[in-house]
Amino acid sequence: MSSRTIERELDDLVLHLKGLVHVRALLENRGASAAEIEEHTDEIERLRGRLARLGKNSGDRYSAAA
Repeated sequence: MSSRTIERELDDLVLHLKGLVHVRALLENRGASAAEIEEHTDEIERLRGRLARLGKNSGDRYSAAA
């Protein structure tokens, strides 16, 4: 996988992660069920793990964030 492809995937993951965090906050503020919030939390954790693995393997500007 090229470094540009990895950077693009990392950027996409960061954007997706930020969106999930914001949506989870909205759900919490609007009184969503614990199950809905937990689904978002689980996906956030999954994406964080993926982001950390890619960052460690990329050796580029994202390594410090992992």
